[in-house]
Amino acid sequence: MFFCKFRKIISGCLIGFGIGILLILFLPLQAWLIIMGIAFVVCGIKFLLGD
Repeated sequence: MFFCKFRKIISGCLIGFGIGILLILFLPLQAWLIIMGIAFVVCGIKFLLGD
């Protein structure tokens, strides 16, 4: 059970890392900051709702 959850966490981190590298390479800084700002707002709302 733990190994399955750990494997999902590792694969999610690797996918996020790869997408992050592609975004840094192909997007200008302002677009990157806007995307990060939206992501932080969404994560904050999700945290406040307790999901």
